[in-house]
Amino acid sequence: MADVIDLGVGEFGGLFGLDLGQTNLLIVVVGLISLGTAFHAEKNWTKWLAPPGWVCVGVYFYLGADHYFDVADPVLIFMSIAALPVCIAYGGWEAILIRQNRTLESVDWLRGAVFWSAMPYLAIQHIPLLNAGVVWFTAWNTSLFLQWSGAGDVHLGQMMVDLGGSTAHVTWQEWSGSRWILTDTLGEGGFYVPMEFADGEPVNIGFVLGCSALQSMIVFVGAVVAVQNASWRRRLRAMVLIIPLIHILNIFRNAGIIWLHIEYNGVWDWNGMNIFDFSHAYAAKFISLAAMFLMAIVLFDLLPKLHRHVIDVLDPFFSFFGLQLKPKST
Repeated sequence: MADVIDLGVGEFGGLFGLDLGQTNLLIVVVGLISLGTAFHAEKNWTKWLAPPGWVCVGVYFYLGADHYFDVADPVLIFMSIAALPVCIAYGGWEAILIRQNRTLESVDWLRGAVFWSAMPYLAIQHIPLLNAGVVWFTAWNTSLFLQWSGAGDVHLGQMMVDLGGSTAHVTWQEWSGSRWILTDTLGEGGFYVPMEFADGEPVNIGFVLGCSALQSMIVFVGAVVAVQNASWRRRLRAMVLIIPLIHILNIFRNAGIIWLHIEYNGVWDWNGMNIFDFSHAYAAKFISLAAMFLMAIVLFDLLPKLHRHVIDVLDPFFSFFGLQLKPKST
């Protein structure tokens, strides 16, 4: 199925001289603008923008699974593949509600949460100065923590740009692209900072945007911003609490992965998997998801309406498998 979607999206983009990555970006921007318009606009007809918007968002994440196959990340592979049927289901739910002239506050919230989560992330991802700045800041904080804790005398190398291919890597200064808008399709590494020991020897680990936990931060920001019936003071308090906490936990995560790589690379093996792959793709993902679950509980206490929205939008899927999130009414 992925090949069919890849081919269809590629053929569509080819009509406008776009490659697959550029076409996929265009699709998700159209989808997010559709969801954002349906969320913010007061005209009833704008709600019809939501169903195709959901499909566009699902296609974008589905095609992104190819990258996670390349880096062998099973958690994100599953989430990317599952995004398409889930988004189609929500698009269908929106269409049914519109035809019945009904409105569900929780569905409206989810539409806004996706818009306010994905649009800022895409903006940072495709503005090279912001992208590289976030990558550098994360790598710098991790390096400082490793040195302060005595876990490793690790320093930052030069900011690099992956142009695609195993040898097409240039420094930030040598890169000829625009610093304000990313018009090139870069390689899997994008903008990255390789880590080095004090003597210049490479650690063989580099930081990319995905190492910043920006995705997790933006998910929480979008979920909080979209709760329209909560005061801005309460929503701001929630974001001030969650965003720095995620960043600090992510620095611990990154430093732990680097320390394990330094100490156990070449001496630890599990079914052909080295310590970096295991800690990065499995252990750290599990711990991160557990931490996000605990932070969600804190947010639910600060914003009870957020809890109600999450339960409402998840209940149909749990009900499909015979499970029930909502208490039965008497």
